[in-house]
Amino acid sequence: MSEGGYKIRNREGIHFITFAVVEWVDVFTRKKYRDILIESLKHCQQERGLLIYSWCVMSNHVHLIVSARNNDTSEILRDFKKFTSKEIIKAISDYAGESRREWMLAIFRNAGEQNSRNKTYQFWRQENHPKELFGPEFTYQKLEYIHNNPVEAGVVEKAEEYLYSSARDYYEGKRVGLLEIEFLDF
Repeated sequence: MSEGGYKIRNREGIHFITFAVVEWVDVFTRKKYRDILIESLKHCQQERGLLIYSWCVMSNHVHLIVSARNNDTSEILRDFKKFTSKEIIKAISDYAGESRREWMLAIFRNAGEQNSRNKTYQFWRQENHPKELFGPEFTYQKLEYIHNNPVEAGVVEKAEEYLYSSARDYYEGKRVGLLEIEFLDF
């Protein structure tokens, strides 16, 4: 994120966005933390008008292709990041079974201290570089990139096998995944 926040210039456009955890900490290896993301995205869809066309949660970052019914994608994503960072930090702090707790919290605290915009912790990196999808080739490239992320990481052999992604929806040609998606037209 730049100094002024997200730079989504075409509020009506569909954008490719990536959120990464500071220092690329592998937080989302635990289901409990992935579930916070999924539930927060569902809330943004149901209550804020977020439209999700594609998504993938990896161990330390999230890819989305999104827009918003009311054209406030930037505000929705800002609030999503703010809420999830607080909830995930709290979950890490409260989870007795989290063997990495002190190590992770120290990283997030250090990142927060180095950023005047934070009070205590920083969970998400600030760079998101939203990219507006402007044509079928570029859109398809980003869709394939998102869905093949778990394959490239060696997590699964086939993109549609990965539970925390919209690849299953596109493979089946209908909504079958954890989040309701809007299919991209090519």
